[in-house]
Amino acid sequence: MKVAFIGLGTMGYPMAGHLARGGHEVTVYNRTAVKAEQWLGEYGGRSVATPAEAAQGAEIVFTCVGNDDDLREVVTGVDGVFSSMSGGAILVDHTTASAEVARELSVIADERGFGFLDAPVSGGQAGAENGVLSVMVGGEQTTFSSAEPVIDCFAKSIRLLGPAGSGQLAKMVNQICIAGLVQGLSEGVHFAKQAGLDAEAVFDVIQHGAAGSWQMVNRNQTMIADQFDFGFAVDWMRKDLKIALDEARSNGSQLPVTALVDQFYAEVQKMGGNRWDTSSLVKRLEQ
Repeated sequence: MKVAFIGLGTMGYPMAGHLARGGHEVTVYNRTAVKAEQWLGEYGGRSVATPAEAAQGAEIVFTCVGNDDDLREVVTGVDGVFSSMSGGAILVDHTTASAEVARELSVIADERGFGFLDAPVSGGQAGAENGVLSVMVGGEQTTFSSAEPVIDCFAKSIRLLGPAGSGQLAKMVNQICIAGLVQGLSEGVHFAKQAGLDAEAVFDVIQHGAAGSWQMVNRNQTMIADQFDFGFAVDWMRKDLKIALDEARSNGSQLPVTALVDQFYAEVQKMGGNRWDTSSLVKRLEQ
């Protein structure tokens, strides 16, 4: 297919690469042109000066940007993709954003004859690079069926979960669960060290039992070694948790642990850990 990819950040760069490797004709746009040129050198394809130019003639337009405001700018702005997309084309948004903006863009897309899917992802940088992301999707079944084989280029699992906004709501569930898991793992690492145990040996054993999780398997050793220079950054996690907490206030959910962990991440930011990965929660226990 002829596709466009808007946003070549930590996740978007390899995701767009998998589309190119999958045989699709990819046109990219990135706010920082140097990054787009780097991508072209690695994958080929074409780079353009605006999102609108990228979307022109594309059957599917992918977006993966920072937040609601960034998304609105690249989609509905003066040079946004909606200004040039062809009737019947599909916008697949991989940004972690609010359910509200997903519903808003879905309405506009429908009015203009476009398909729309909100499709945030989980799996981190490694998942994007290895093409094994989990993709949570909101939208219409017919639109999903058309886009799914293309999304599959960088996904391990893809699931349509309901109408527009459902993908974003599912991503909030994902981040709520991660927040509690990482805090529990941080306390476990801290306790093991304080108790004089061989922490690496302890986690080598328990990661195969009932306490095991992706976070434990992939982060226990780096947490023990005080290494936090990779993975999903604290600033990004706080953005995601704010979205979840705002939605919880709207729908009446009670998220006491999530709210507490969000404040713990605020403490990590005050320690200068804005760009540390999320497992840096353990640092605040070691002060």
